Amino acid sequence: MRGFLALLGVVVLIIAGLMIFQVIGIPQTQQGALPQVKIEGGQVPKFDVEVGKVDVGTVNRTVAVPTVNVEKAPQ
Repeated sequence: MRGFLALLGVVVLIIAGLMIFQVIGIPQTQQGALPQVKIEGGQVPKFDVEVGKVDVGTVNRTVAVPTVNVEKAPQ
């Protein structure tokens, strides 16, 4: 599979090189056009959404914090 992809890549590079040096030419013989599309009517859907309510506030509280003693280890 890898060999095939490598060979395909080499072929693409050779064709691109030949096109750059104008050995191969691909002239455009006819202009392209997009198809005509007609859009009529339609309606956007409506939704009735109920969402939760969140109350955010602050409260002052006293929190007991433990005391930590640090002692140096003897050397």
